[in-house]
Order: sequence, then structure tokens, then C-alpha cells
Amino acid sequence: MHPHEWPWKPQPDYTRLLRTLRRQGEPHHVPFLELSADPEMISAVLGEPAVSYEVGKAADREAMEKEADQKIRFWHLLGYDAFWHRPVLEMPDLLRLESDDIASMPRDKRRWVDEKAGIITNWEDFERYPWPRAADADLHPIEYAVHHLPEGMGLIAEAMGVLEPAMWLMGYETFALAIYDQPDLVQAVFDRLADIYVSLARALAQMDGVIALWMGDDMGFKTGTMIAPKHLRRFVFPMHQQVAHIAHEQGMPFLLHSCGNLEAVMEELIEEVGIDAKHSYEDVIIPVEDFAARYGDRIGIIGGVDMNLLARGTEEQVRAGTRRILERCAPSGGYVLGSGNTVANYVPVQNFLAMLDEGWRYNTSG
Repeated sequence: MHPHEWPWKPQPDYTRLLRTLRRQGEPHHVPFLELSADPEMISAVLGEPAVSYEVGKAADREAMEKEADQKIRFWHLLGYDAFWHRPVLEMPDLLRLESDDIASMPRDKRRWVDEKAGIITNWEDFERYPWPRAADADLHPIEYAVHHLPEGMGLIAEAMGVLEPAMWLMGYETFALAIYDQPDLVQAVFDRLADIYVSLARALAQMDGVIALWMGDDMGFKTGTMIAPKHLRRFVFPMHQQVAHIAHEQGMPFLLHSCGNLEAVMEELIEEVGIDAKHSYEDVIIPVEDFAARYGDRIGIIGGVDMNLLARGTEEQVRAGTRRILERCAPSGGYVLGSGNTVANYVPVQNFLAMLDEGWRYNTSG
């Protein structure tokens, strides 16, 4: 299937999505949700150049608005009830590496944060770093988007976590050593990040049109957590719990995106932090169907169509895998269809659309 062949008509209803996230959905109707889609995918589906702007430059309101308009058209066309959107708040001076992008729809370069040593390695670096404030955040992308949504659509706001930015600022290797060698410095970094992001989450949760907070904070890898569970409990979960409480105070769900194997801390994430739904799954860690069987009676399940399948499988393999997930997960009334992570620029367009087409077919099969 290709974009110009898309047969389905939008029928957005964010209240249906919210019911499903709270495990009160209709077993025979599964909503769709993604953390994000790469600009290259948006461009390919819509058949127009992607709109983007460079964070850190002087605020370009026109570009922000055009990007929001494009995202709205993209998600609405494909049948989503809501989409995730973020304010602008830069964490300056992160040390980044880059290489050529060899994806099927490449950008100029693929960039990532240097994992060896970051911009903060000692107390002098900490004091010198130009820490942003929550008040520095530009909320215009959220404000604009909520006032331009089609009827029935909602907006989910980004709630930034603290583990990822702490690792970015210090470099993973430096950070891991500092947990033992300079725990007071590590605590100070987490405290400063929490001050910024908890205040920002509170502002976002109070905005008209925002229906949920969705935190991204990757805490694991293939076989375990990025830092020991005891350190997650000490440094990370208190902030997560605060943001969950903010969402719940406003009557909205708190969603967690976290890659990796979190089995050692899932009970705490559910019972202590208070997540309402979990996103990001890999078949090599635990297939989403098995995760849903284990935890789906307590939290909503978002996505899980494996990225390896979406990127490397045939269209029919993607369809078969999507049908299998729907058959096993949808009857709970707490499953939301989507990829295992994000709609990346290395996913063939026809595979992404095939996944959604199977969702539409499931929802209209009677």
C-alpha cells in the first residue's frame, strides 16, 4: 500500500483513546498512537516537503505553526485520535557525534549524544553550565496546535524525564562512575533537572486542550536497566512520581515511554510511580503480547509492532504480525496500536501504512 492509495476516512475521538488508555475501551475498536514520526515519513505520506525549525535559534513562530499544521494533517489523515507534541526548551551545549544517515529516507546526518564524557564532569562544570529554566520554555507549539486541531482530536504533551538528560549532560560513562565516586554531584544534576521539568509538566498539564502527559525517559537496554534499580529508586522515580501526580490531579493519564528491559522495576513503576500506560517494546526483550498478558490488567499497553519487523519485514509479514497482536491484545479494552518505538525514517512507508490498514480493518470488521 502507498500513500495515494489510502482508503480510510478520519473519525477522530480522543475520548475513545482516553478510555482505552484507562483500560475501559471497546474490545472491537483499537485506537492508534505513536510517540513520534520522523519528518521524512511525514513528508513521504503527505507528498510534501517536511517542515522543521532549528531549536536554539531565534524563535520562528511561523515555522513552529507550519510544523504543527503539517503534523495535524498527517496524524488526522491516518486516523489518529491524538498526537504527542512538545514545547521548545533547549538543553544547550550537549556534546554530539554524527555519521552519514543510510536510512531508506535519509536526512543529512544522524546525530547522537557522546556517551563517553559530557559537558558536566565535576562541580566546576555544574556551576558553569547555563541551566535553562522552566520559564524559558516556549509553549507556543502546544498553544497553537490545540487551537487548530480538527474536531474530535486531542493533544498529548511531552513531559520530559530526568535519566536521559542526566546521562546526556554527563556522558553515560562519566555518569555511571560518578554514581559511586560523586553521588552528591549526580544528585545535584537530578535535582536541577527535576526543578526544570516538574515545573514545566505542571504548566503543560494545566493547558486547555492537553489530554495527557507522556514522559520519555529511556531507562533500559536489552537485558536490564541502564543503572541499578536502587539508583533508579533514589534518583529517578521521585521525579517521575511527581509528574504522574500532576497529571492525575488534572484528571489525565500519565504515559511512560521507556526503551529497554524494565522487568526489575515494573512493579514500582505501576504501584509507586503510578504510570497509567507503557510504551516501547522489543520482541527480543519481551513481545508486546506477553507484556500485555503479564501487566495488561493493570496498565494500558501502547504500540509494540516490532521495529525490526516494520523495518525489514515484507508487507504481508507486517500485516500478519499486526493481526496477531490485535487478536491477543485488543480484547482487553486497554490496547492502543502502534510501532514498538517510533515511525523512523528507515521504516518503509508501505509497512507503516500496512500496520495501520490492519488496524482499520480490525475496527471496521463488525
